[in-house]
Amino acid sequence: MSMTIDRAFVKQFEGEVHDAFQRQGSKLRRTVRTRSGVVGSSCVFQRIGKGLAQTKPRHDFVPQMNAEHISVEVGLEDYYAGDYVDRLDEMKINIDERQALARAGAYALGRQTDQLIIAALDQAGESAGDVTKPLTKAKVLAALELLGAEDVPDDGERYAVVGWKQWANLLDLPEFASAEYVGADNLPWQGTQAKSWLGTMWIAHSGLPFDGGSKQRTCFWYHKSAVAHAIGQDVTADISWVGERAAHFVANWMSQGAGLIDPAGCIKMICSEA
Repeated sequence: MSMTIDRAFVKQFEGEVHDAFQRQGSKLRRTVRTRSGVVGSSCVFQRIGKGLAQTKPRHDFVPQMNAEHISVEVGLEDYYAGDYVDRLDEMKINIDERQALARAGAYALGRQTDQLIIAALDQAGESAGDVTKPLTKAKVLAALELLGAEDVPDDGERYAVVGWKQWANLLDLPEFASAEYVGADNLPWQGTQAKSWLGTMWIAHSGLPFDGGSKQRTCFWYHKSAVAHAIGQDVTADISWVGERAAHFVANWMSQGAGLIDPAGCIKMICSEA
């Protein structure tokens, strides 16, 4: 056997981790504004405000819009996930330990990615509806009204992330779950984790902020451009032999950060789970 066979093993494992992360690791990564290949400890995103159109006299200069430019800096943090695989244990199991660890590492990093994005969303200040009530049609419409008042574009890049209790509340709404309203192609029963409704992709998520004292879950409705996600180092994996432990150490790591670019583009929906 070639003395460099372990290089192929590590490369294949890294590919499996990356594939698992892309497919199942993070639910929210594709719902926000992302910049990859960041060099340094932070990344600056630009927020451009509203411009003003004006008339001008014939042959005069075109008036400037004077759109406000705001810089938002997003810091990067390093995250690691690793585990040992005992050499003799590998001989006693009938599963592919490499693939199992690839999935576990990808899921761990994916959950952390989502937590970064959720923490950024939680910086938004405005909340819709009565916080002592569950997620109702009235609360959804109140949030929709707030988004409209801020001129948040209805361009197919709106997302709403809710807890599983709120997802169950939505399934009780005929407007959300009935083919008579949304058509057979958009029924939530075909894929219970996401569906399109009100020009928005609704996503069920188990990691949203929860206040155990008041039993309230914070959900979010936002536009993709309102949230920034910076990637310094994408998900990476490595396997090394640790002789004194007689085991392989499987390591995964990434360097990422997230921040809220435009608070007006994110509305909270605080819902009671009492």
